[in-house]
Amino acid sequence: MKYTLLVLTDHSSQNKENSIFALLRAMREHPLCERIDIASRGWEENRAFFSGKSAESLLASPVTEDFAFHPDGIHFRTGLRAIQLQDYDAIFLRLPPPLDNGFLRFLTTHFPNQKIINRPSGLMKTANKAFLLNFPEICPEMKLCENAEDIRTFSKKFPIVLKPLRNYGGKGIVKIQGEQVEVDGQELSLEDFLSSYEQAPEPYLAMKFLKNVNQGDKRIVVVNEQVLGGVLRLPPPGAWLCNAAQGGQATGTELTPEETRMAQVIGPVLQREGIAMFGFDTLVDDQGKRILSEINTLSIGGLPQMGALNGQPVVSRAAALLWQYINDEIYGDPD
Repeated sequence: MKYTLLVLTDHSSQNKENSIFALLRAMREHPLCERIDIASRGWEENRAFFSGKSAESLLASPVTEDFAFHPDGIHFRTGLRAIQLQDYDAIFLRLPPPLDNGFLRFLTTHFPNQKIINRPSGLMKTANKAFLLNFPEICPEMKLCENAEDIRTFSKKFPIVLKPLRNYGGKGIVKIQGEQVEVDGQELSLEDFLSSYEQAPEPYLAMKFLKNVNQGDKRIVVVNEQVLGGVLRLPPPGAWLCNAAQGGQATGTELTPEETRMAQVIGPVLQREGIAMFGFDTLVDDQGKRILSEINTLSIGGLPQMGALNGQPVVSRAAALLWQYINDEIYGDPD
């Protein structure tokens, strides 16, 4: 049996480093692939669909053997034709975060029987920093802070970081140590920060700041409950944010026993929510062991880089595991 796959993405936000190109070429070559088409939010003709205004108006182009990044998006335009989501066996969401919940509800409402990876209802539950509160036993001490008093009280216990619930790439993270606050590279007093915060309050996930953050955070990628590998991201000298977007440097790595256990704990929970592909991050705690700091269930990247750093066929494994997941979703898991 072979399957057809439609990919929903936005080519206007991509560059040559994006995993989508290598991953879809590998999926295209897999024996279970009949055809892969791709529809981009970057085209004006598709805006009605991606804004949730029309379930009918969508144009897609075929993924070819030379599918690759090009500044003018030629591979997303060549062979463009009108399509219907119902004509595909599965849909693969590869949209950059943050993802609008309105669009996810649109997909759930208009295409309730479609096999969508990752499942929109699952993304609405998991693509939020607060989802970490489901795993307190493997995370640093944390608290959902919804007002200034929550922040003030929690920061009295120890240095903390505040994470906006739907930001990514280290954006908007706040560090509070005593009466000093660091946000976006700027320092100010706690009272000044809270005074400004009260003008436009938003919920944060507050987490104990770990003094060993300079040992790097590790991004681990899982597909269909199988660990593909990890990348260790080290912060720039004198910094504490490790994200590549914040200047972090990546190197190959292996999983610790604690991280293997984390994957075993998180994987089944996410699988039940229809999350076939996700990444999770770990930091070194004050006792020198790895601990969970973030879960990402949106557009997971870095696959070719991870494979190169670790000398492993990460992209082809990811492709095979995604097709296995699709096959199991359609015909049932033989186990």
